[in-house]
Amino acid sequence: MTKVINEKMQAALNGQINAELYSTYLYLSMEAYFQSVNLAGFAKWMKAQTQEEMIHAMKIYDYVNQCGGRVILEMIEKPPSQWESPLAVFEAVYKHEQKVTGLINDLVNLANKEKDPATGNFLQWFVKEQIEEEDSANAVVEKLKSAKDSPDAMSILDNELGKRIFK
Repeated sequence: MTKVINEKMQAALNGQINAELYSTYLYLSMEAYFQSVNLAGFAKWMKAQTQEEMIHAMKIYDYVNQCGGRVILEMIEKPPSQWESPLAVFEAVYKHEQKVTGLINDLVNLANKEKDPATGNFLQWFVKEQIEEEDSANAVVEKLKSAKDSPDAMSILDNELGKRIFK
């Protein structure tokens, strides 16, 4: 197979695979946390998010292979396992998604610098996806802030989040 991706881009994409796998691991840890505090709807939302992040990692994995590159998997950092509240969890999700957006933007910039329009084009899906990811996380943060300490509001929100279906 002809290699159509350079070493620098390959290494950066491998780094992003690791970041996406960390996201998978992080959201799985958050799902476990929500299970432990009996918030099944929040846990279901996180399970869908976990599955989505695995898809992101595999898209990049497949792309590197398709371009004749070599995927090198590195150790995945241990995620946190405890949070102060559901709001703290979703604030962490929002902050994490902002970080991932920065990583994707760095990849786009590198693809442009390396004169790799194919990878730049491939990454546009992720650029759009990150807008949705940040918006989705922020929407839950705002709902949790509105709910404050109301058990009724938390129950309604748990029910609402439990309706999320992974597509």
